[in-house]
Amino acid sequence: MQRLQYEASWDKALPAKDREIIEGVFQETKLSGNQAVAFTPLWQAMNYKGELLVTVIVHNFTDNPFSFQMEPIRYVENSELVAANEFTIPALTIEAETSMPWAFIFPVVSLKTQPALEDGRLEWINAY
Repeated sequence: MQRLQYEASWDKALPAKDREIIEGVFQETKLSGNQAVAFTPLWQAMNYKGELLVTVIVHNFTDNPFSFQMEPIRYVENSELVAANEFTIPALTIEAETSMPWAFIFPVVSLKTQPALEDGRLEWINAY
């Protein structure tokens, strides 16, 4: 059965309002469909450095732990490629049958066009 888990620093710093949103989205999306690993969008923003931050719930529906090791991920809005980057996140391992919120940070050099920050989604180029 899928469970929601927070990375330790998120668990300490996450405002109650955001936690409530994440938990509501998790309840709506915790069933696998046909994907082993899936992203459910939460929100996106630009930071003061001009980097794109895309926050999602990463669902690991498999029976094995999963971590990001040089994984090519892109951010798309309305079928248009906005950003693409390769992610290695050594501190993040998502246990089997676990979902976890995470923010992917796309550096300025990875942006292909200016994001509208609406109707966006992450796509894993080499899906698990």
